[in-house]
Amino acid sequence: MAANIEKVKIVVVGDSGVGKTSLIHLICHQEPTSNPPYTIGCSVEVKLHDYKAGTPGEKTFFVEMWDIGGSTSHQNSRSIFYNSVQGIILVHDLSNRKSHQNLRKWLAEVINRGNTRDFCNGDYDSEVFAGIQIPIMVVGCKADQALNLREKSPTAGSSIAEECGADEFNLDCHQVKHISPGSTNAVKLTKFFDKAIERRYHREGGNQVNTLTGNRQSYTYTGI
Repeated sequence: MAANIEKVKIVVVGDSGVGKTSLIHLICHQEPTSNPPYTIGCSVEVKLHDYKAGTPGEKTFFVEMWDIGGSTSHQNSRSIFYNSVQGIILVHDLSNRKSHQNLRKWLAEVINRGNTRDFCNGDYDSEVFAGIQIPIMVVGCKADQALNLREKSPTAGSSIAEECGADEFNLDCHQVKHISPGSTNAVKLTKFFDKAIERRYHREGGNQVNTLTGNRQSYTYTGI
């Protein structure tokens, strides 16, 4: 059964310590983790996702969530994880504004497969992200700490989510209710995973899939 289930690849990136591992664990297991391990290199968690759930075109997929270690000491070796990606989750710490600012570098690193030279030199242009076709989600973690510190969310004008047309939400990774079925955050995640699946599986001719069912359909693979 499992051998017949198609899969998509999502990379989850952001500065070290922002909550990527806790977020992935919460999404994949529907429970918080009290002591998340430090990620060296990359770790992968897998969840089952029902594409177009509740419709005649419903189909189950594996969603691979690649947790990319955020240490700067591993920057030169991370590019090997950025091949054949169908979706990107950008994670920042709501109590650390710098981690939100760094999301632009992270997005550039994934898109350019590790080459962020222009961004490091200060040549950032928001128009670079305007035409990105790959689905992107921006998630702010540690909402509980941000509340305690009275931190405010980044202003709309400076939000990378607006710059690249991405959905975004904030949460406390210790609270399962923040992504409980039917919640606003869960709906956004579902739409994001559906888009990632449509990113990879197309009918011949480039039209996006409608049902993803039927053995006679021909699919072509696309990735950044």
